[in-house]
Amino acid sequence: MHITKMRLLLSLFGIALFLFSFSSEVRASHSWGNYHWARTSNPFTLKLGDNLSSSWDPYLATTSSDWSVSSVLDTTIVSGGTNPRNCRASSGRVEVCNSKYGNNGWLGLAQIWASGNHITQGVTKVNDTYFNLAKYNTSAWKNLVMCQEAGHTLGLDHQDENYGNTNLGTCMDYTSDPDGPPSNEHPNSHDYEQLETIYSHLDTLTSVKSSSQNLPFGLLVAESAKNSDFENRSEWGKEIRNNGYVALFERDLGASNKLFTFVIWAKD
Repeated sequence: MHITKMRLLLSLFGIALFLFSFSSEVRASHSWGNYHWARTSNPFTLKLGDNLSSSWDPYLATTSSDWSVSSVLDTTIVSGGTNPRNCRASSGRVEVCNSKYGNNGWLGLAQIWASGNHITQGVTKVNDTYFNLAKYNTSAWKNLVMCQEAGHTLGLDHQDENYGNTNLGTCMDYTSDPDGPPSNEHPNSHDYEQLETIYSHLDTLTSVKSSSQNLPFGLLVAESAKNSDFENRSEWGKEIRNNGYVALFERDLGASNKLFTFVIWAKD
């Protein structure tokens, strides 16, 4: 009896240890594929184009400051380069937009263009059709969505996609209660660790555009030839995953170029 009880306890301990290890691994490893901005040194600086109304500017400022805590990258807010309604991408940077995009189902989205494994441009959009509703018109929801969509443009996926479980304390965790506790309005240490892993190697070229630098010809062609606003779901390509709360779509643009669309759905 004593031996049987000991075996049972050891088995339960082993299962608990496995589950703990698995949980830790899921939280700490949340890149999406090998996609990253190409650059020749760290830290690199990514420009965030401000195409926002004044009511959204504080949330972009918070997001930019939060992600710049990373040891491998900085973000800087610059003048927007697009019409917020269309929110078309600009090579080598991320355009950030808000507008009343309509009752199309999505609260926020991030769209990332990639050539091979290199991110070449991105946009993030927040939909005021839903953010003007009392449910979403809060600092917590605005911080969560802005922070998460920007995180996707850096190469991060979600740490967790369960709508109703306990918050992990990161904006890369989808939740029904963004202010918690703990709050899911900002990145956490796991996000910064993952960025260090993603950007632990250097490239021989850069896909991040500075004011005085032109992108390689091939990357410019890949972006300008394929660029559009890609606002409608029918333009996002195949559905990779969709749990009704968040989703990922992938569109093949040809010649090793792809468009990825990360979506946060608005819920009643």
